[in-house]
Amino acid sequence: MGAHHPRHAATETRGMRRTALAVVVPLALLTLVALVVLRPTDGLDGPAAVDAAAQVEGEVAAIDAEACPEEAPDDVNGCGTATVRITDGADAGDEVEVPLPNGSGAPEVDVGDRIVMVEVENPDGTAYTIVDHQRGRALLVLVVAFALAVVAFARWRGLAALVGLAVSFGLLVLFVVPAILQGEPPLLVAIVGAAAITLTVLYLTHGLSLSTTVAVVGTLAALTLTGLLSALSVAALHLTGITDDLSFSVGTAYRVDTQGLLLAGIVIGSLGVLDDVTVTQGATVAELADADRSMGFRALYRAGSRVGRAHIASVINTIVLAYAGSALPLLVLIVAGQDSFTGVVVDQVIAQEVVRSVVATLGLVAAVPITTALAAAAAVRARRDPRATASSTPSG
Repeated sequence: MGAHHPRHAATETRGMRRTALAVVVPLALLTLVALVVLRPTDGLDGPAAVDAAAQVEGEVAAIDAEACPEEAPDDVNGCGTATVRITDGADAGDEVEVPLPNGSGAPEVDVGDRIVMVEVENPDGTAYTIVDHQRGRALLVLVVAFALAVVAFARWRGLAALVGLAVSFGLLVLFVVPAILQGEPPLLVAIVGAAAITLTVLYLTHGLSLSTTVAVVGTLAALTLTGLLSALSVAALHLTGITDDLSFSVGTAYRVDTQGLLLAGIVIGSLGVLDDVTVTQGATVAELADADRSMGFRALYRAGSRVGRAHIASVINTIVLAYAGSALPLLVLIVAGQDSFTGVVVDQVIAQEVVRSVVATLGLVAAVPITTALAAAAAVRARRDPRATASSTPSG
């Protein structure tokens, strides 16, 4: 991986690497201690756990459709029943009669479809309801195609990025979510989880270098600021974090602090764009320093900031559209039920998305000068090291 940055490696002496380690090691130790302290110990079997209906997989063997007695809204499959062959569990191989699903969001079924049913016990015995399609195989094909495309294009760097993606997902599923369910402060858990992801994934993907260390420090600083700004904004606007049935269920069934969950979502959502900006700024300043060794701190900072401003201008639209897209169904519902634009904007659902977008953008804006200044200072200091100057003399 070092072959990707030959010029950077030449200017990074042992002294610079020791400086980088002196910064990273305390941050890594602090993050590790926080992970241990906040680690989930009760799992999901504690008193807050909610028993979910048993799910059974099956395959549609036959459909006996019939005309509905009256026209129904959202008539997806018509009336009648489906014969489903159970394919898992103790009853695998048995066939059951299941009413055809209808209504908004109901799955459209046909003979041969692999489906998921919910098993419900009632006084008349066991009843089944078709709730969804099985998607495991299709998702696996999609993920494999994605992984092959990334590795084919980026090679070893792409493979490292995939491993980093797996680490990120693992930390979210195994630490962040269980710790929040256990009752730990969601914002603190999110910041610790984001720090662990940053320290692991950036070094894994971009290598142990001074440029990566600058990006790590810039990301962590911007993340902390994002967390503080989101806490102030949510408190000032009296946002509860409950805007739909899903957030209401999470808050009531699992006794999760929904306001804190909103803050955690803002921090985690900002991380993906933050590390992109900080890595770009660190690499840009390093390239500028290598291209023109006469540039001092101020010149490097100004040139790097110009690149950062252009990057931020394009990313802002990305952030706003991403948050707006995720809340589009709720946005449609609110707009349809309101008479004035002002009433729509101040609604909690829209205000929550505004806070997400604005706070995430402010974090990005702060990340640019922080990372650019760190990168410029590191480049100037490396250049002043006599060993770096000697080792960076072009050969051949």
